[in-house]
Amino acid sequence: MKQENIRNFCIIAHVDHGKSTLADRLLEKTGTIPPREMRAQVLDNMELEREKGVTIKLKAVRMNYDLAGQKFILNLIDTPGHVDFSYEVSRALAACEGAVLVIDATQGIQAQTIANLQKAKDQNLKIIPVINKIDLPNAIPLEIEQQVVEVFGFEKSEIIFASGKTGEGVEEIIKAIVERVPAPNGNYENPLRGLVFDSSYNEHLGVVAYVRVVDGKISENEKILFMRTGATCEPKEVGYLFPDFKKGEGAETGTVGYIATGLKDISLVRVGDTVTNIQNANIEPLPGYREPKQVVFESFYPDDGSDFDKLKVALSKLKLEDASLSIFPESSIALGRGFRLGFLGMFHAEIIKERILREFEIPVIVTLPTVAYEVEKNNGETFTLETASELPDASEIKEVREPWVTATVFTPINFLGQVMTLCQNSRGILLSQIMANEKMIQLTYKLPLSELIFNFYDSLKSVTSGYASLDYALSDYAPIDVVKLDVLLHGEVIPNLSRIVLRSEAQKIGQNLVIKIKEVLPKQQFAVAIQTAVGGKIIARETLSALRKDVLAKLSGGHQERKMKVLKRQKKGKAEMARFGRVTLPPEAFKKLV
Repeated sequence: MKQENIRNFCIIAHVDHGKSTLADRLLEKTGTIPPREMRAQVLDNMELEREKGVTIKLKAVRMNYDLAGQKFILNLIDTPGHVDFSYEVSRALAACEGAVLVIDATQGIQAQTIANLQKAKDQNLKIIPVINKIDLPNAIPLEIEQQVVEVFGFEKSEIIFASGKTGEGVEEIIKAIVERVPAPNGNYENPLRGLVFDSSYNEHLGVVAYVRVVDGKISENEKILFMRTGATCEPKEVGYLFPDFKKGEGAETGTVGYIATGLKDISLVRVGDTVTNIQNANIEPLPGYREPKQVVFESFYPDDGSDFDKLKVALSKLKLEDASLSIFPESSIALGRGFRLGFLGMFHAEIIKERILREFEIPVIVTLPTVAYEVEKNNGETFTLETASELPDASEIKEVREPWVTATVFTPINFLGQVMTLCQNSRGILLSQIMANEKMIQLTYKLPLSELIFNFYDSLKSVTSGYASLDYALSDYAPIDVVKLDVLLHGEVIPNLSRIVLRSEAQKIGQNLVIKIKEVLPKQQFAVAIQTAVGGKIIARETLSALRKDVLAKLSGGHQERKMKVLKRQKKGKAEMARFGRVTLPPEAFKKLV
């Protein structure tokens, strides 16, 4: 196929604007998937994606299309819409020359619509605006069209009206992709350079790299090199995605395909790496991707300690598919061996936990989420703090800084008061307030990330009856007065229950925490002191009474003096246990606390 007849594009949208359904119609119209094999959300092949109705992983698929007697190859890379998976979107955009921007005809422009459009513009992609769901009874396509023109500056002639459900306008979208999206650059005669934009693991084919070929050609019988890791292999198979693997003779400049490397070590292929022929090891690699910045951290421990090795393998495979996930081993007195994981947001963390359970059948215990603080010590040393247990003594700290985000909220104007109150109660600072149209208003706030990750999104949906949308991006770090709140059981600190809290909130949080621990901690043979402390000073305490055993039950009579001897012996034994005994927080109780 001639290079000028290739089109690489992706679909971008706010979550739930009908992107996956529109992709179904594209596959149907181009005959990529036979009608008997067609099903809803065909590219969302994860059970979790179909259940939650959101795309989690980017998907690549090749479509063939004839227009006016000319044959074209259309490479579609479908993208997620949720803010936590924006890194997946950026990877897809880097492999394309065009983007179909989908906007819901009932909801109009939302937070992620703006964010994804800006990412596409940063990559200099050709944008095709599509107003989708025009078949719905409550659709207002002409109003949304005016909104798109005013906010984004598109001409009315550029906007396509469509319905992913009925197929209306889909043919027009395909023609627009062919006519408006430029053919890929690159030179077939140059040495091979391919961008690895995704990867997965196959039991038979080993590590599979998904590649956008920028220059040259990939051949099955030619040894290749992954430039960043230095890994080499002779591909077992090279081909394209329809959307399943279809073996070909190779992949040429401008195309999107896969390489079955045969490699069993999944660390040897990384997203963003450049693949080339082994004889061209000294060529300049492609820019790759900016490293993602994890903002939320949680510790994962196997519910059954014997599953540690299985969890390690599972996380390695997930890391291969999800370059934004960070993994570090750690251990706990209460929970044994586990891993500290970094995520792009709370929904990202929820999805990983669900995938570990469903795909690998490993139940896990997850600790409380934390954000990454910057700590500057008196000696000038600065480091990133991911767990409360790493916080140095207060005498060593010059300043602690917490991450803040710039958050964009789109809300109907009649919910403006409730949204502003929610943001103010979350320590938010209003930056701007812009009328998107006569019904919707756009608010821009600076918010502490720690406030955002704890139920902010759910609260926003609650106070706006589900109509508001949210997008955010990490902006900077600001000083904060925080302390480490420790939990002590019988005088021993439990590191996994330590947390970083505002100094002004420490007393209230500490008191609530000891009450909650008392409710879930099983009784011991001796009384247990449950305490919270800041800087070694106890700020709250509850006492869990000892487990009582009726030692007199077997004494069917006898002198009172004999009974008193038995009770004294029991009291002495309990005192010895209290002196030398240790309290272990069982996993069942730990789960209830996090």
